[in-house]
Amino acid sequence: MLLFIGKRLLGAVLLLFVISALMFVLFFMIGDKRHPIGATFTGTQGQFGTHGSLARQYGEFVGNILLHGKLPASAHQRQPVTTVIWKTLPVTASLVVGGTIFFLLISFPIALLSALRPRSLLDKGLMLFVLVGLCAHPVWLSLVFSYVFGVELHWFPVAGYCDLAYDAKNSSSQCGGPRFWAYHLFLPWATFAMMFTALYARMIRASLLEVMNEDYVRTARAKGLGAFRVMRSHVLRNALLPVVTMIGMDIGIAFVGAIFIEDIFELPGMGSLLVLSISRVDLPTILGIVLTVSVFVVVANLIVDVLYPLLDPRVRLTGKGDRIAASRSLRRQLRTQRREATETAS
Repeated sequence: MLLFIGKRLLGAVLLLFVISALMFVLFFMIGDKRHPIGATFTGTQGQFGTHGSLARQYGEFVGNILLHGKLPASAHQRQPVTTVIWKTLPVTASLVVGGTIFFLLISFPIALLSALRPRSLLDKGLMLFVLVGLCAHPVWLSLVFSYVFGVELHWFPVAGYCDLAYDAKNSSSQCGGPRFWAYHLFLPWATFAMMFTALYARMIRASLLEVMNEDYVRTARAKGLGAFRVMRSHVLRNALLPVVTMIGMDIGIAFVGAIFIEDIFELPGMGSLLVLSISRVDLPTILGIVLTVSVFVVVANLIVDVLYPLLDPRVRLTGKGDRIAASRSLRRQLRTQRREATETAS
């Protein structure tokens, strides 16, 4: 197990180095004379703080990030880029994590009710309801929720953000605390949840139906176990495996949706910062955001790979290289089911 984790960790580190190399070359090449982002290959020193050959510039660039946490300086930011990103990161993390919990709380009851009554009017009605969220654009959903629940009903604020831990001296907002934090994020969470509820509800429903037809489930029912106990002890745990995999795969997609939601609800997160940086052609800030998101995607998939043997004893570490048996086939199955769900919605 330790050997497997070590190899997975080494693979994640190598992947991060590949991503950083691609970002270095990409942002170096798109920099022009008006918006230079780094040094030229001829040896002059630029915003990367590097000089010499391309390999040496890349080595110094990675060293500045790993050893000093330093990104290229931005002419549009009064503070270092790393400081600006760290200030916006909690806002985006609050939106993504809270929205993920939100759509899981919605998806599981819908999938459970649909699986218990497959092909019934209840099943078809629930699937039709969640497909609306899949078809709707997050900008449209944000505007509708903001107008209905904010402007008309006055239930929630239409914009703004409150810090989770309020500090009158260092807080960037005028309010804070868990209550106001959740109060201002409820509509963004609801919008975020609608983007993923349909896919996860359909995936969990399909997984529940598949597990409920297994021999060990039928044996448990034949022994006289109640439906609730069979569902809790034998079905739900096995149905969680595709959900864990999908969450790891959807981290990057979640950030794309967060860009639109933060822009509409005026949340000072990484999405709003990215939109502003693009309008300013602020390449150092864009580079920092892309690298930060890439790190979170790689770390999320690493956590998923490590959790698999712990969640399901049937998934063993076998073969040369201690790879997870059936992990790749499950990922292919998830992609196929996701594509089918999208085609059904369209």
